[in-house]
Amino acid sequence: MVSREQKRGSLKEKFQLLRSITNSHADNETSIIMDASKYIQKLKQKVERFNEDSTAEQSSSEPTDATIPMVTVETLEKGFMINVYSGKNQPGMLVSVLEAFEDVGLNVLEARVSCTDSFSLHAMGVENEDGENMDAEAVKQAVTDAIRSWGESNDSQS
Repeated sequence: MVSREQKRGSLKEKFQLLRSITNSHADNETSIIMDASKYIQKLKQKVERFNEDSTAEQSSSEPTDATIPMVTVETLEKGFMINVYSGKNQPGMLVSVLEAFEDVGLNVLEARVSCTDSFSLHAMGVENEDGENMDAEAVKQAVTDAIRSWGESNDSQS
């Protein structure tokens, strides 16, 4: 059977642990609990701010119109990282994007595509050896133009 003194000792250890975790300088148990409560409230506020920031960041990185694809191109040491995102799956767009890569002389080394509910393409490409030097803006413009002309031909078929 656990004695009353052992229970008190165990409880005292737990209060000391709580005091150290919450950086409390209080001596009595009530003050330690109050400090812990304040600490928990601060943590909740930090989590809420983090969630708000990540939601704002995510919404600013995705287009507001789900049918308008967003294209980003980053310059890598050797080549480019191309990302295309559309909130709506748009059959046939992948072919247009790959044709645009071919037109500008970009060889795709690696690609990841998802066409379930939305359309997402992450591709890493390098310039052909016989191709002229190109920059990220030229690649982005070629992909954007290909998507635009694909969309116009799609609209005229509808």
